Amino acid sequence: MDPNRISTEEFWNPEHVVAKFWNGLREGVIYAKKCNECGAIEFPPHLACNSCGYHETDWTTVSGKGELVTFVFTGALNARLELEERNLKYVCGEVKMDDGPEINAVVLGVNKRKAREIQDKLPVRVKPVFYDMGDYTTLFFELDED
Repeated sequence: MDPNRISTEEFWNPEHVVAKFWNGLREGVIYAKKCNECGAIEFPPHLACNSCGYHETDWTTVSGKGELVTFVFTGALNARLELEERNLKYVCGEVKMDDGPEINAVVLGVNKRKAREIQDKLPVRVKPVFYDMGDYTTLFFELDED
């Protein structure tokens, strides 16, 4: 049996998708699922394709590199408290990954001054940041100014 293909039993137990995704982030790898019918990349990974509805997907990886298309600063009611407690500067924005998926994401290192600098230059390049939150590792982005 193909190790990248899920069985019917696994299909109804989504925990493996969650575990593989989070374990990958801890190892610095971004896992996604690729639809066997239309080729769409599902990130975060899903058991079925959100583009065409097909139920067979295979594991793939994505680079995480892409473009920040638009962004906003959060307000008091929707602030990311775990980031605020660490005194991190960030915005929330739409990231279009080079590998295909478009996601809502946190982009670290953007304060009000930096936001003014990049606002008229959008889209701007971003790269992935694997951030240790203590109990887990999560995926954020930062400006790719190299």
